Amino acid sequence: MTVSGRFVALLALGVIPVVLLGWTEAMSYLALGCWLLLCIVLGVLDLMLAGSPRRVVLERVLPSRVRLGTEATSELLVTNTGRRAIRGTVRDAWEPSAGIDRSRTRVAVPAGERRRITATLTPWRRGERHVTQVSIRSWGPLHLWARQATLSAPGRIRVLPPFTARKHLPSRLARLRELDGMTSVMLRGQGTEFDSLREYVRGDDVRSIDWRATARRHDPNSGRGARVMVRTWRPERDRRVVIVIDTARTSAARIGDEPRIDTAFEASLLLAALATRAGDRVDLIAYDRAVRGRVQGASGPELLSRMVDAMAGIEPALIEMDWSAVPAQVSAVTSQRSLVVLLTSVEAPGASRGLLSVLPQLTNKHIVVVASVTDPETIEATGTRRNRDEVYRAAAAERSLLDVSRVTAAIQRLGADVVTGSPEELPPALSDVYLSLKAAGRL
Repeated sequence: MTVSGRFVALLALGVIPVVLLGWTEAMSYLALGCWLLLCIVLGVLDLMLAGSPRRVVLERVLPSRVRLGTEATSELLVTNTGRRAIRGTVRDAWEPSAGIDRSRTRVAVPAGERRRITATLTPWRRGERHVTQVSIRSWGPLHLWARQATLSAPGRIRVLPPFTARKHLPSRLARLRELDGMTSVMLRGQGTEFDSLREYVRGDDVRSIDWRATARRHDPNSGRGARVMVRTWRPERDRRVVIVIDTARTSAARIGDEPRIDTAFEASLLLAALATRAGDRVDLIAYDRAVRGRVQGASGPELLSRMVDAMAGIEPALIEMDWSAVPAQVSAVTSQRSLVVLLTSVEAPGASRGLLSVLPQLTNKHIVVVASVTDPETIEATGTRRNRDEVYRAAAAERSLLDVSRVTAAIQRLGADVVTGSPEELPPALSDVYLSLKAAGRL
């Protein structure tokens, strides 16, 4: 039960005659007591005439998934199974991170009828966003006292990564199509496979002539000379790309407006979308000291769907990354030579010691690319030196960049490639490295 401000004002109204008429103390107490009793009687009567919120049946209609930052519609069906109408307020108790536009809604539900309450959700955090309860406050006709009940109405919505890097996908797919048609890949080499046969044209490499196919196409009765056939080659397909995302403590650091792990997700999704269009197989491992997410054996549209679903519930773990187990995790996915992409942080040499210790095991068998996001504010700080504080800040930034350069050089000496960039630059930069490996015949 709850009381309204109208009831409080009604109680205060009884004091006015006592003050204005100047009654004796005994008469004042008697008048105030009678007025209080009258107000309580009116409140009880109002409460009895209010509809019972416990006779309400609740149903939810929710989408199963929504991308981070986009809107979703939440529908709550309120059915009054009681004998009296319910006039009051319904509070839908979503988590704050669900981003509901309004949690309280005024309703009037006659007996035996149903009302639909619609709200807009704009989540600002990934993962499962839950709601468990709905509070209903039903007022009487005088709006003095109200019945209130909290009912169970569980619901959830899964918030997926936004994949804002998909804006870079059309340009990379265009480059991929150009790569498939480049003259350089018409020549046989490492990382290419047989594509088709065609007639020889001036300028073709004579080493590409297929004499057996030429002999089969030759017709002695045609009166024409032999049509020389040449082989064409294309970048090899059905290769393996293994993406390993570091979900340990360093992935929790915020770079710009998002955690480092979210940038890793964006880069992984863009690379996976590009690689699957190129005919390669992509596997994903999110790991720190345990496997937080794994996607294996998917292709086409199913791949991205399973990846965003696995990423949605992954949060950084505030523990140290166990790099010694990463080669075994990669070997469990594939035993053939593959492109292994490690999305982690390249910082101080001490923090990267575990990564550097296992890189030789990976580079001996696989093509390894280490991708790391850099903080644009660190680079900006090196150029601002107007006062003493900014000079010290610039010195710290220079020291940080020097450490990154040392770690990058050490990684390259061990045979791996390094890609760095801001949160906006890293996803397309990683895709460009993939395309360059394709163009060079290394993948």
